Amino acid sequence: MVFVGMDHGTTGISFTVLRDPPEHLKIGRDEVSSGEVSAMEELSRIVDLDSIQLMAITYAMGDGISKITPLEQVKNRGILSIEGAGKVTGGGTAVYEEIEKSGIPTVLIPGLHQDTPSMDPCFRAAYSHHASAEKVSICYNAHLETGFKNFIVSDISSNTVSILLEDGKIRGAVDACLGSMGIVHGPLDLKMIRDIDDGLRTANQCFSRAGAVKVAGIDEKVAHAKDVLLEKYQEGDPQAELALETMLITIAMEIWGLAGIARNEMEGVVLTGSVGSMQDPFDFFGALKDEVENIGEVVMLPPTSGSVGSAQIAKAVFEGTVDILGIGVHSEQD
Repeated sequence: MVFVGMDHGTTGISFTVLRDPPEHLKIGRDEVSSGEVSAMEELSRIVDLDSIQLMAITYAMGDGISKITPLEQVKNRGILSIEGAGKVTGGGTAVYEEIEKSGIPTVLIPGLHQDTPSMDPCFRAAYSHHASAEKVSICYNAHLETGFKNFIVSDISSNTVSILLEDGKIRGAVDACLGSMGIVHGPLDLKMIRDIDDGLRTANQCFSRAGAVKVAGIDEKVAHAKDVLLEKYQEGDPQAELALETMLITIAMEIWGLAGIARNEMEGVVLTGSVGSMQDPFDFFGALKDEVENIGEVVMLPPTSGSVGSAQIAKAVFEGTVDILGIGVHSEQD
């Protein structure tokens, strides 16, 4: 039996075939949206599509559904709107449509939002949206890899999202536009709110330039921003160094904030994403570990944790589980 997971990320679409060891495939969003590449053709190079028992995928914010749902029962790709959530390339939509047409049995994983039952009522009351769907996959992979039930996951890359889990259920999360910086995205501060009111930039334009790139003075496409920032850092650019240090301290504040409101003692902190797992040329993982290790054991997961977790969710759903970290699985009675 073969299970496949997909992570609809900021810079690309990633697939994992759940084997020993797992096989990974990543396709640039621009490549798919331009029609240069067919995701299903690329996937067929590493797995016989007819052998897939179940695929689990994520798409955008995932705020239109609150359960893991068969694709044929999902309306509007499981989202309320695609607007105001960063750069839209159409790559994820193209892949979603390919999967729909493929006939592969597939379920869609929801994001974390005000209608997610497992979330603490205070988080649901405070924020309409908390995290996109691949964060659920990352948390599930982190839970299986570590055995932790009470822990914090921080996924750090183009944006940063941190999630609180207690008793094996997702209780809270801080989305990229609310809390800490990523490489590209970050929270809107007072100056940006004034720029929006003055008509200088839209809220989405501000959000898409509120991360480390703001500090470093970088104006690059999302796919290249991290590489440019690290190049500047290696060249000794003081603004690039400040950008990484600033990003790091905002993430430490976010993680400690979640730990501070947890009802249970935390077992650990899991860091992942292309920056969360980075050790060279800037040891982001090591530096952040030093900041948060008093919370619990600090564990690193590779950037593939999103697609791996999706594949692990597919396997669990196929085997009959009715709950993933407090998120229900759609049944025939629903």
